[in-house]
Amino acid sequence: MANDPIDGHRPCPFLNTPQAAHYLGLTARHLERLRTHGRGPTFRRHCRYVVYHIDDLDAWSHAHRSGDHADG
Repeated sequence: MANDPIDGHRPCPFLNTPQAAHYLGLTARHLERLRTHGRGPTFRRHCRYVVYHIDDLDAWSHAHRSGDHADG
């Protein structure tokens, strides 16, 4: 297929905490605090590692964007 990477591997859709924080425009510490308080994006534990799926980051970001008011 034309969209397949040259090495035959698909790009990984998971980001670690610093990568996910950068993707969202946050600091890693802020993202960790959100996770601790249950207010951050959905995350997964792969063994001892916390990872975020890009689709979950996008969904969380979309749900928390400013300017979305139902005032009509």
